[in-house]
Amino acid sequence: MKETELKMLVAKACEIRKLTIDAIGFLGVGHVGGALSVVEVLTLLYYKYMNVSPENPRKAHRDRLVLSKGHAGPALYSVLADKGFFPKDWLHTLNRGGTRLPSHCDMHRTPGIDMTTGSLGQGISAALGMALGNRLDERDCYVYLIVGDGESHEGQVWEGAMAAAHYRLNRLIAFTDNNRMGIDGYTHDTMNLEDLAAKWRAFGWFVQRVDGHDFELMCTAVELARQELRRPSMIILDTVKGKGAFFAEGDTGNHNMQIDYETAQEACRRLG
Repeated sequence: MKETELKMLVAKACEIRKLTIDAIGFLGVGHVGGALSVVEVLTLLYYKYMNVSPENPRKAHRDRLVLSKGHAGPALYSVLADKGFFPKDWLHTLNRGGTRLPSHCDMHRTPGIDMTTGSLGQGISAALGMALGNRLDERDCYVYLIVGDGESHEGQVWEGAMAAAHYRLNRLIAFTDNNRMGIDGYTHDTMNLEDLAAKWRAFGWFVQRVDGHDFELMCTAVELARQELRRPSMIILDTVKGKGAFFAEGDTGNHNMQIDYETAQEACRRLG
């Protein structure tokens, strides 16, 4: 990755993080932790890799994203607004009556959302269906999937993992947001997932594990995944829940938390 591109991605992630904090703070409550931990991977996908068009959000040959952990929707909304899928002032309508931006992603309400999500565990089934459909229709595009580590306690995730490997869906590239916290606390206390990489390998996937806030490492991982011809790919991202928000990092209650707008604005100022 060139230095100029790296600087652009870092700056863009900072901008997306501030938009996300601002939107949740304006509402006064929201899924701060899990939204902020996926900012870098969303930035990398939408500003470097994904073939999408704000002018034609439903074009047949587009790349698709399934944000299975749908409660991270505010971060995805910030990206879509920044790319022009809808006006940025929509962000201050987050989860309010009549909004086009509900708390969890809804493909029928929000331009640019490819799948309604939030019922945890179901996103992988939708993503592998999309990938299989693309193959049958001979579409040369990718499906990207983001699952949560807490979500990975769901059995449907592993049923989907088995099916995707069976059909050799090499154009399905998935990421686990391994921020080590769920709604009930630390994931290793709720149900230990480790060795997570070994589990995905055992299900027949091409697996890598990198720092989910490091663009260069994630870029290398995505490039290798796109070169894989016979297996779906899982890139495990070690992340920090609530990344970049001084009031949220390290707080096990940051899954869905109250935040006043003054605190949100202070967090944005600290980001620079």
